[in-house]
Amino acid sequence: MSVNAGTKWNRPSSRARQQAKLAWWLVAPTVIVISVVIIFPTLSSVYQSFFGAKGIDPATGFVNQTEPFVGFDNYINMFKGDSGARFQNAFWNTTLFTVLTVTVETLLGVTMALIMHKAMKGRGFVRAAILVPWAIPTAVSAILWRWIFDTNGIANALIGTQVIWAIGDWSAKLTVIIADSWKTAPFIGLLTLAGLQMISEEVYEAAKIDGANAWERFVHITLPLVKPALIIAILFRMLDAMRMFDLPYILIGARKGSVETLSMLVQDEASNLRYGSAAAYALVLFLYVFLLAFAFVKVMGAEIIEGSSEKRRGVPLSLIRRAYRQKRAEAQASAKEDAKPEPQLTGGRSK
Repeated sequence: MSVNAGTKWNRPSSRARQQAKLAWWLVAPTVIVISVVIIFPTLSSVYQSFFGAKGIDPATGFVNQTEPFVGFDNYINMFKGDSGARFQNAFWNTTLFTVLTVTVETLLGVTMALIMHKAMKGRGFVRAAILVPWAIPTAVSAILWRWIFDTNGIANALIGTQVIWAIGDWSAKLTVIIADSWKTAPFIGLLTLAGLQMISEEVYEAAKIDGANAWERFVHITLPLVKPALIIAILFRMLDAMRMFDLPYILIGARKGSVETLSMLVQDEASNLRYGSAAAYALVLFLYVFLLAFAFVKVMGAEIIEGSSEKRRGVPLSLIRRAYRQKRAEAQASAKEDAKPEPQLTGGRSK
């Protein structure tokens, strides 16, 4: 009987089955949209990557009216010849921009969030001013920084020399890094600020009672508790930086090896009717973004996926709990002392 009872209790109720069915019906439109917008274009790109460009067939000497089937040649050419050198340079630029810009933006964003979180006069104005660069369209900010790094621009006026920023290799990279960090650091700051506002002030008060200084509170309380929001912000920015196209394209120019990224390479191949190689490059970029994002979430954000706050490392929970219990005990003792009845005096004598 116990077995039957256990089986009965393990069976989902009719209401649970109805809710599950309703959930599938609600999710179905999203699945269909994802299939149409993502899965179908990806499969089409895989198919397109096995074909070459129209042109003269070296075997017959005639012009091909259709795109010839070349198999894996588009992928093999990524590692040899001029096309291989260009692909490797674009791959290196994409990785470099991703690492440097996200690192700089994270440092600036956390600093901005700490400033915006402070209770100070004019805090609303400071928040609005910090978010202005993020609100400006990328094309507009690229033109703005192009004026700044012009030969007669503000940058050369400040350093007191004439530098042609767009021609040099590392100078061109530096302009892209500065412009991108200026624009998108407020995005990380905004998400980090949202995480800071979720931290209770009682935690900081308990740490102060235990003797933790400002740096210890930042390292052991602020960073661990704001980590979920910060990881999401870094992940979004990392995915965006790996697809960087419009900023270096407008700021420096097209087909510039110093700043050409994989997205710029895909656009250049497609604009020259080399759709097969463009599809191959796009698939490599897609796999690169997917694998890097997957590895980042696995390494840095495991507790977000598992939903377990007990696995957070670096948080001195015992210290905070001990200090908080001490503070609560002191508050209770003070409340009991205040609750004692005062002696009443009658005729100069207390009762």
